[in-house]
Amino acid sequence: MPLIKNLFLSLLVIVFCFLLTSIVDQNSVTYGSVSLFLLCTIIIFLFQWIVFIPSYLLSTEHFFDLTGSITFVTVSLVAFFINDTKSLRHFIVLILIVVWALRLGVFLFLRVRKAGSDSRFITIKKDFSVFLLTWNLQGLWVLFTLFGALTILTSVNNTSIAFIDIIGILIWIVGFIIEIISDKQKSVFKNKKENKGRFIQIGLWKYSRHPNYFGEILVWIGLAIIGIPVYTGLGWLGLISPFFVFVMLNYISGVRLLEKQADERWDLDNDYQLYKSKTPVLFPYKLIKD
Repeated sequence: MPLIKNLFLSLLVIVFCFLLTSIVDQNSVTYGSVSLFLLCTIIIFLFQWIVFIPSYLLSTEHFFDLTGSITFVTVSLVAFFINDTKSLRHFIVLILIVVWALRLGVFLFLRVRKAGSDSRFITIKKDFSVFLLTWNLQGLWVLFTLFGALTILTSVNNTSIAFIDIIGILIWIVGFIIEIISDKQKSVFKNKKENKGRFIQIGLWKYSRHPNYFGEILVWIGLAIIGIPVYTGLGWLGLISPFFVFVMLNYISGVRLLEKQADERWDLDNDYQLYKSKTPVLFPYKLIKD
């Protein structure tokens, strides 16, 4: 029964993604008789399925995060080079995505490689249907996160850079810097022997319990804003990207899981309870006040 349920959920994820793509691809350029947006969606899921097979056979999760990042880069490059109506905006969006994806992919891959395993996959990587569903959900994650950027990269609309684009770029830069600094600070903290078993509350982590996720949300807000001059009709659904990232990080994975782990680990630690009571989960509003 669980096998059938999980396979059905995988099918549901795939059908939903392709239906949504078919609804919003009216403003997309075409490659042959296929819309470029639809082609990118096909590539996204093909990547997941291709890498899933050896990953399941070898019972490894080491290439999961890296595959997600490579998918971001690949579909962005495909969309950019196939679209003959590209402008400076297309080039800027491509560069921002590639830089973000490669940085995050390498960081996560090296982290899992150093740790030897990823606790998220201990049980599911040996279950065919659950592991397959996880890879299909990564396809959904890539598509929805990239939705706004893909709307730009595949669009037939070619408008010059406007002031709103500059705002979007600046927000992206701020978010990217926050994400890099946060990850670096946590890595340095965890690599010190004297910090074993302790929680981080220095640097940006003094102002937010998850500053890296706050930075990532800003990254996708920035990219979504860059697309405002080219969004038309259902293309405005491109704005769902930052909302999707926020919901995913805050309520489904990321924050929710890490908060649960932290509560279980430091529930009786008075210092942690004090840190938790005075430090916001995401938005570092105290940084502005200070």
